[in-house]
Amino acid sequence: MDDAEERTKAEQEERHHDPYAALRLRDFRFFAVGNVASVLGNQMTAVAIGWELYQRTNSATALGLVGFFQLIPLLALSIPAGHAVDRLDRKSVVVTSQVVLTVSAVVLGLVSLWHDRIPVVGLFQFSNRACFALATALGEKNVVFGDPFVPVLYAVIFVQGAIRAFNQPAKTSLMPMIVPSRIFPNAVTWNSSIQETCSMIGPALGGGIVAILLRQPPTVSWAYPAVYLLNALLQLCQSIALLPIRAIAPPRAHEETTVKSLTAGLRYVWNDKIILAALTLDLFAVVLGGATALLPMFAKDILHVGPSGLGWLRAAPSLGAVGMAMLIAHRPPMMQAGKNLLWCVAGFGAATILFGLSKNFWLSMGMLVLTGAFDNVSVVIRHTLVQLRTPDAMRGRVSAVNAVFIGSSNQLGALESGMTAAIFGAVASVVLGGVGTILVVVTAALLWPEVRRLGALDSSRQPLAGDGQGALGG
Repeated sequence: MDDAEERTKAEQEERHHDPYAALRLRDFRFFAVGNVASVLGNQMTAVAIGWELYQRTNSATALGLVGFFQLIPLLALSIPAGHAVDRLDRKSVVVTSQVVLTVSAVVLGLVSLWHDRIPVVGLFQFSNRACFALATALGEKNVVFGDPFVPVLYAVIFVQGAIRAFNQPAKTSLMPMIVPSRIFPNAVTWNSSIQETCSMIGPALGGGIVAILLRQPPTVSWAYPAVYLLNALLQLCQSIALLPIRAIAPPRAHEETTVKSLTAGLRYVWNDKIILAALTLDLFAVVLGGATALLPMFAKDILHVGPSGLGWLRAAPSLGAVGMAMLIAHRPPMMQAGKNLLWCVAGFGAATILFGLSKNFWLSMGMLVLTGAFDNVSVVIRHTLVQLRTPDAMRGRVSAVNAVFIGSSNQLGALESGMTAAIFGAVASVVLGGVGTILVVVTAALLWPEVRRLGALDSSRQPLAGDGQGALGG
């Protein structure tokens, strides 16, 4: 397509662009309401876990291990989970997994409430000694690993990671079954906007609840259990919101379960250089440049803003993401998606560097807002590419590979941040990660020139289940 044709297409898109197209679909609205509940609960819980764990251990290593115990089941189960999602009813998988997540959140709340009643058994003592040995080997001092709540917390997080290995590919591959391909990028943008809005409100709400309840008499503290039990209610709400959805699934050919079928998603991603590049950029940018796991350290030791300030710091990236999502939704589809992706990931790295160097709360907030804005562009491009370039019969497996990249980047990033902060300090960990992110962008641009040439996101799409069907409109 030459420049004149591109300009003509852009002008036509701008004249006919409906920024609210996805929200006019009845089933997408149910899907979005469920996401509101789930993401709010998850983000509130992340703040409470980070603050409670750091208060009990005074250890960056302990924060990093949260990512480790979420990562292991994700890596072990995502590929078979993706295969299962392509064979089972996707809505049923999401609803069932949400119910299990509800139960695990209740368990976490009760364990936190009655942590002083947990029996000090040998396994818990061994786990705490191992964590203490790792933290001291990494150079940390004055760390405390004696509370049996800590290993129990890690066990619950491990179980939740296993459930999410099924939940995430099922949920992401469900959306193309309820949204026509012609407006799918708009649906991705709104879904991202909704999630980021909740990611902005959730941490501030979770941090506020913890801060308020910590001021109450300490005989029986509800500061953390209140957040965990509220999360349980919200996870159950998502299960209920998904029940009315009428997902349209095209017929799928029966496929025997073999090693070849299990690994089909990996092969598909490896052969599609555009998807591979987008996933790789996200993986290394978040692993190297993600500072989320260290926010409790910055809030307590560097910026001195307490749990309420921690909530706002965790909310800041989502504030930027929401602003960017609104801009994307009200603009015509991107015509140079590849260049936008590269520049925004580089901007994410630069903002991360400045956040690491800042000792001013408002400057730190501003840099985190920018990281969220830049990251949202990557989210919209990556998710749209994965769903539009993948046939429906493969979406569960490819979404599982995507979940491995996303989940492993978040959890490896938490682990990497915790370990490097224990060795070099929080500031050096974040700054070096931002530099590494920019180097990854340069490498990706040279290694995959297809990314630089990527134009409109829907230029090579696969037909989605909702194409041409009007039954989904609300």
